[in-house]
Amino acid sequence: MNTIYKNILSPFTFPVSGIEISSRVVLAPMTTYSGNEDGTVSDDEIAYYRNRNQSAGLLISACAYVIPQGKGFHGQIGAHSDEMIPSLRRIAETLKEKGAKAVLQIHHGGRMSPAKELADGQCVSASAVASLREGAQIPRKMTEKEIEATIDAYGESTRRAIEGGFDGVEIHGANNYLIQQFFSPHSNRRTDAWGGSLAKRMVFPLAVVDAVKHTIDEHASQSFLIGYRISPEELENPGISIEDTLVLSEALSHKKLDYLHVSTMDFWGASIRDGKDTEPRAKLILEKVGHLVPIIGVGGIGTPKQVENVLSTGIPLIAMARAILIEPHWQSKLERGAAEEIETALDLNGQSELIIPTPMWNSLLSRTGWLPLKKNDV
Repeated sequence: MNTIYKNILSPFTFPVSGIEISSRVVLAPMTTYSGNEDGTVSDDEIAYYRNRNQSAGLLISACAYVIPQGKGFHGQIGAHSDEMIPSLRRIAETLKEKGAKAVLQIHHGGRMSPAKELADGQCVSASAVASLREGAQIPRKMTEKEIEATIDAYGESTRRAIEGGFDGVEIHGANNYLIQQFFSPHSNRRTDAWGGSLAKRMVFPLAVVDAVKHTIDEHASQSFLIGYRISPEELENPGISIEDTLVLSEALSHKKLDYLHVSTMDFWGASIRDGKDTEPRAKLILEKVGHLVPIIGVGGIGTPKQVENVLSTGIPLIAMARAILIEPHWQSKLERGAAEEIETALDLNGQSELIIPTPMWNSLLSRTGWLPLKKNDV
């Protein structure tokens, strides 16, 4: 092992499942927009994963929709029927080829799902409240029957992940998708058992966790990870505050999860709601529940030195997205003592070498401000 970065390259054992990974580095889930029309994985997406299966100790897939009504965007993979199991197995086998552990992120778009992608042309959410994004449509309020069916769908998608050979699932409770829509006072205006008070707004997220855990207990013949991704705050008013999130984090920690993945664009960034609050959100969650559940930090982390700086806070695991898009062999280069060879800027002529599917590449080019570019590309 490269002793210079021994902290980064030290193994980590998840306390609940007992699963061990080879390092503190996690491949963050990234949308590829490259699945086939029927929700199966494409050959291009498999090639993309194969080129990154030595990038980290834990590899989280792009999100897979749990029910057709929850498809969030064109080119998304599905985990919504047993017909998807061979496709899921292709992803899991590819991610695990070099010894890393593979996690399937399971997801429902809710009001973020484009109507044109849905069979009935209508997105659903906790309440009939549109997001504040430009051109957002007003969703239809979910019925009690639909809520129960969706909770069951998370459990069924977990079963398919087990049968497909994944080592775990990550529940996507962040980034303004359905689970967050139930937790948010902005998007959840219900007055029944599924909304209103903070406690009632947590009912749906916690019910999803229970369904996933029940499925694991019933169907997994070996250890299986369960993680949860969370967005700590919302800009909207009313919206999710860090105080709300700390309550939810504590409730989730008592569910015996393997990890909480705190989704932020900048790990060190201040509150998006309170300019006087400059503490990193993941650090606040770590202080509240880090003794109960491991925390994954993410956001603007790319170099070994930056990873070490985050680890020094007590955060045990670091997820990277942009860095591994740019450098598919991030961990393997560190392991062989070639940290100086890690690429840190995107070559705009490098799509073929990086093996990035064209739909994903085109999305990157449309928002290059999100990525550091090589000087000759600027």
